[in-house]
Amino acid sequence: MTSQTTADKADEAPEPVSAPTPAKGLRGHPWLTLFSVAIGVMMVALDGTIVAIANPAIQSDLGATFAEVQWITNGYFLALAVSLITAGKLGDRFGHRQTYLIGVIGFAAASGAIGLSDTIPLVVAFRVLQGLFGALLMPAALGLLRASFPAEKLNMAIGVWGMVIGASTAGGPILGGLLVEHVNWQSVFFINVPVGVLAVGLGLFILKDHRAENAPRSFDLPGIGLLSAAMFCLVWALIKAPEWGWGDGLTWTFIAASVVSFALFAAWESKVEEPLIPLGLFRSVALSAGVVLMVLMAIAFLGGLFFVTFYLQNVHGMSPVDSGLHLLPLTGMMIVGSPLAGALITKAGPRLPLAGGMLLTAVAMYGMSTLEADTGSGLMSLWFALLGLGLAPVMVGATEVIVGNAPMELSGVAGGLQQAAMQIGGSLGTAVLGAVMASKVDSDLADNWAEAKLPPLGPADLDKAAEAVQVGMAPVPPKAPQSVADQITSVAHDTFMSGMGLACLVAAGVAVVAVFVAFLTKRGTNAEAGAGVAHI
Repeated sequence: MTSQTTADKADEAPEPVSAPTPAKGLRGHPWLTLFSVAIGVMMVALDGTIVAIANPAIQSDLGATFAEVQWITNGYFLALAVSLITAGKLGDRFGHRQTYLIGVIGFAAASGAIGLSDTIPLVVAFRVLQGLFGALLMPAALGLLRASFPAEKLNMAIGVWGMVIGASTAGGPILGGLLVEHVNWQSVFFINVPVGVLAVGLGLFILKDHRAENAPRSFDLPGIGLLSAAMFCLVWALIKAPEWGWGDGLTWTFIAASVVSFALFAAWESKVEEPLIPLGLFRSVALSAGVVLMVLMAIAFLGGLFFVTFYLQNVHGMSPVDSGLHLLPLTGMMIVGSPLAGALITKAGPRLPLAGGMLLTAVAMYGMSTLEADTGSGLMSLWFALLGLGLAPVMVGATEVIVGNAPMELSGVAGGLQQAAMQIGGSLGTAVLGAVMASKVDSDLADNWAEAKLPPLGPADLDKAAEAVQVGMAPVPPKAPQSVADQITSVAHDTFMSGMGLACLVAAGVAVVAVFVAFLTKRGTNAEAGAGVAHI
């Protein structure tokens, strides 16, 4: 065995504490720690949706193709999803404080570089870097919360954490719309620089490093490679499936490669001395159920919400800012509901709140399936508010179930699992529900077009029309008479609504399945593990 450095020996012999002791001053104070990491988490969550508003302006300013613009979003999410679990392991090994601060600095620097970029390849490259640094930041934030809060207050902390993510995700379109409309698209990225500086400043003064007594000492490089390959192939297949088609051999080649890579990863992890993800982690039925629940929640929520933005902007003709404002009931209920859900889960345990939350989500998605092209704001707001109320306990409870049922020395990996499950669920929801929408539009459009006695379309023109209708656009020819334009718009919107209705019904069905999964969860058996950490 090679000789160890003094630092390594110090790491091996931390001074355990019997309980998370109240902090004297700023450093290590639990609620100040939560405030500090919330700034960084907000920056990453906001970027998931704020950039979508800027994409049209980027496309126009840099002369990009539609496919190139898609990579501004896809590159970010792909890098984030592939590296989250590995990033969590880095936090477990080197300390969550250092990992978090590096993530914040890198994310803010990459954001500033995007704002200074004048070509699409540079924008995409720095978006990938954003995703990688965001992956460092997110699990580390959860690891810091896990170690800083006593068990009886952890759910409340995770509730506020979930509130920040929900509010930032839903508020992205509003802030993005205002910045693009009144400043420029670069401001969407430049805004992360001062936020990052604030997050780093707070982190340096407030955050205290916590390391488990038996934290990992080495890296499972083959495991990292196999898991990264598996995640890449899976997410890549989900991203490209709408373009290639679900029946295309290339789609299934990547899915098969993902399955093989996951199998090889599992085989390797069962043999290596210090694995990236100890497979024994999944012997916890509650933890496994929490991961599955997070995937199902993301499928229903992010997949369904994908169509709602098209509904508000292209069917109702709202601006990005107006559409964001119409989603405020959802945001508001998540902001109010998340801390309340944390308190409820602390008292009653996670099962009933999680099951009730997914049931409310199912009802909300069913209600959204009944929306019409001329539905008023009041009814829309009702379903959006119900969706936010249902999602709040799930975001909080599933996170606590995953992180709380993992050993303290694997809190970063558990945080990575939670975030990776949400990213995969969102990609899966968008891809699968998108396929449902496309299939419904393809099957209905020709008949609806003929019933309206509109001029017949050839196969190529019908395909182009279907692509427009799938996002709520009316394929009106430039010089069409107003009466014909009105008819085409009516057919397009009715067909879009039938597709969105079916997609929302499928999302509701996924949420119902999640209700039963929720009954397999339980309170984190390792929630007290924060007591056995070293404060560095």
